[in-house]
Amino acid sequence: VQLQASGGGLVQAGESLRLSCAASGSIGSINAMGWYRQAPGKQRELVATMTDRGTTTYADSVKGRFTISRDNAATMSLQMSSLKAADTAVYYCNAERWGPFAEYWGQGTQVTVSS
Repeated sequence: VQLQASGGGLVQAGESLRLSCAASGSIGSINAMGWYRQAPGKQRELVATMTDRGTTTYADSVKGRFTISRDNAATMSLQMSSLKAADTAVYYCNAERWGPFAEYWGQGTQVTVSS
């Protein structure tokens, strides 16, 4: 599975941004897709995930502001609203296969929120 993330950029606090992740390869084997982020000097952290059954998980810090969606079998999006400076990070697209377990990562896309 190959993942290609896009949509990052520079925005002002309070604005919105939409990230997209396009998957290719054995996409039928994917059980979950999600977004993680890593800010400078910090560990990579979960932002949001969605299983192939539609179950979603969000970090507390983004609940009510970010929405993850699976547009089709190959494309996932993250709609980010009311962005804060604390959301500044490199955002990574992730996909998982659960049996046997495998994890895939896309290249990061930079999101910078100016206050």
